[in-house]
Amino acid sequence: MTSSSPHVASLIDSPDTFQNDGGRISQLTRDDFPILRRMSLKRIVLEPGAVREPQWNVNANQIAYVVRGTVLVSMLATADEFASFVVQAGQMYHVASGAIYHIENVGEETAEVIASLRSARPAHFSLQNSVNAMTDAVLGNTYDLPASAFRPFDRHDAQQIVRREGPARIPDTAGLPNAHLFDVAGQIPPLSYAYGSARLARKQFWAALDDLSMYSLEIGGTGMREPHWHPVTAELGYVQSGHARMTVLDPDGTIDTYELEPGDAYFIPRAYPHHIESLGEEGIHFLIFFDQPTPGDIGYRATASAFSREVLSASFGVPEAQLPRFPFTPVDPLIVGRSNPVDPVEQAD
Repeated sequence: MTSSSPHVASLIDSPDTFQNDGGRISQLTRDDFPILRRMSLKRIVLEPGAVREPQWNVNANQIAYVVRGTVLVSMLATADEFASFVVQAGQMYHVASGAIYHIENVGEETAEVIASLRSARPAHFSLQNSVNAMTDAVLGNTYDLPASAFRPFDRHDAQQIVRREGPARIPDTAGLPNAHLFDVAGQIPPLSYAYGSARLARKQFWAALDDLSMYSLEIGGTGMREPHWHPVTAELGYVQSGHARMTVLDPDGTIDTYELEPGDAYFIPRAYPHHIESLGEEGIHFLIFFDQPTPGDIGYRATASAFSREVLSASFGVPEAQLPRFPFTPVDPLIVGRSNPVDPVEQAD
């Protein structure tokens, strides 16, 4: 499905920025998804034995969710911080801006990673291109070697995905706890309802986060994410499974309602009211990235408890006696039950 909404784009169908027999990379940045602000989304697919070559982000912290497969992440950050750890499906990893890192498929199946970066136009340097920029003599001096040691180096432009020769080498320490690793799928959902749940990769649970976070949101066919807005937080979502519908209100009064399917991404700017509901009995699973380490929201349900019935009557132009009996809501729920039928799905012409 191709949506005409400015809030929606397909990540899974977007053109590859890199592709070879080892895998592929696609992304949504502000250049091809103009509504984006401060965030972008990337999909990395690695075949068995493939390596995302060492590189570092120039202008963005990054968090990533492993959708399938098993990858080894190795990195070097400032203050000589070395880290190597294995990330499995349902787990996440964090890479600070400027830290050099690599991703390696160490499993027997294809690995897929969805990553969010804290820039609408991310840029990176590769280790190979950075080394190639220096002369053999400079490299020899750096590593206390003769310049001739670097003559075999091929000075071609870096391939973002390369093939490993031989078996993967996984350090013995790779299974130890690591501050850059977070098992979001293994978390007991902090927000759980009969009709859905949310697992929260945010700073109170993952101390490494500075300016990004992620909710793994699952809603069944009998639930709905209530209408709400995030006062200081933009929202960049990815549909991992299920079919859904969203409505967004823009400041100019435009009401944008659109449908979502697996592989779609959507973006909601800060403070725009919106809601999410499943269109099928199978429910939905969204990966929702935010541009704050601890996102907050204000929901419609609690809003009705914030003002007197007289104020609501005057605001809606409805006599007080005819106003609904809004439930008193001191703590807003993330997900509400859906007791009413789903609104009809509009058919395309």
